[in-house]
Amino acid sequence: MSEAAAPRRPVVVAIWLIFAGVVGWWAAFSLTMERFHQLMNPGAAASCDFSVLVQCSTNLQSSQGSVFGFPNPIIGLGAWIAPIVVGMALLAGARFARWFWVLFWLGFVFAIGFVVWLISQSLFVLATLCPWCMVTWAVVIPSFFVVTLHVLREGVIPGAPKVREVADRLMVWVPLMAFACYVVVAVLAQVRLDVLSQL
Repeated sequence: MSEAAAPRRPVVVAIWLIFAGVVGWWAAFSLTMERFHQLMNPGAAASCDFSVLVQCSTNLQSSQGSVFGFPNPIIGLGAWIAPIVVGMALLAGARFARWFWVLFWLGFVFAIGFVVWLISQSLFVLATLCPWCMVTWAVVIPSFFVVTLHVLREGVIPGAPKVREVADRLMVWVPLMAFACYVVVAVLAQVRLDVLSQL
């Protein structure tokens, strides 16, 4: 196959996946270590407990913090390895089958759904803002947009040529789309928790 006919390598997507994976994994690792610290030192405050509003302890010790019977950060320790490996493989020139991309995308569908639920629980039930949780939210949101638009523009998810074209054009707008989501979360936090008055 000639160089001109070779499929384009999604370098930007790959670099983002690696970056998001590293950041997300570090957040999960940090939360896991905080949970271990609490288990070994009952009643001890976490290092990310800055105030009644901004803290990790309430989230970690709540039922929402162990939805599947074990601390949620353990999910992140395993799951965030996937984007790092996929990103590295893409940079190396790997090409994945359609079924692989579908499963990878479904992983992010689950992730964004889980994060939206955790945000709602944090704001409307627990009334706290967990620093490391927010780091996770911050990378899951744009990662979902990136992977979704990538599978659409590459035709992994069947659609009309126009859909692929629109997805390709929207890719450059991912930062703005993510920022808009951050603003929505910030406004909800302010309305629900009056964050500014507690800074």
